[in-house]
Amino acid sequence: MDLELAGKRLLMFVGDDYEDLELWYPKLRMIEAGAEVVVAGSARHEKYRAKHSYPCVSDAAISDISTSDFNGLIVPGGFMPDRLRREELVLSIVREFHAAGKLIAAVCHGGWIPISAGVYRGVRVTGSLGIKDDLINAGAIWEDAPVVVDRHFVSSRKPDDLPQFCRGILRVLTAQPD
Repeated sequence: MDLELAGKRLLMFVGDDYEDLELWYPKLRMIEAGAEVVVAGSARHEKYRAKHSYPCVSDAAISDISTSDFNGLIVPGGFMPDRLRREELVLSIVREFHAAGKLIAAVCHGGWIPISAGVYRGVRVTGSLGIKDDLINAGAIWEDAPVVVDRHFVSSRKPDDLPQFCRGILRVLTAQPD
């Protein structure tokens, strides 16, 4: 079996009211491809409730994260991003991934976090129609597509787009040097 992401480490954010499929589908797909996925929340080993009742226990605390330990970031949607984007440490982590040219992938309302981090200006993106105006007002170039890949950024609109979203993530990660 070809594990195209063997040796890669990915960070995912989690918080209460995350969108179940938008966390679990990419997490399991990246593990299937050989990546190690670390899910970080406000505390280590804390249980977070999902929008549709499938909980997630964090592997790490956001405060313990060093971006140099990771090849990329995946941000699920739900109501969680609206809460996490208010934390300066979360925004700083996103800015560090951007400065290093590492993957920043956001699906649905997950785009709120890169918006608040100020990294979407001039970037082609998609996201939930509910945040289309936010993306445009942040200086992003909106596209209505299942997935948009622009350099190290990958974005998708909704759970139905998760297969294309994961293929976009794989494309960016396999093109990055180790």
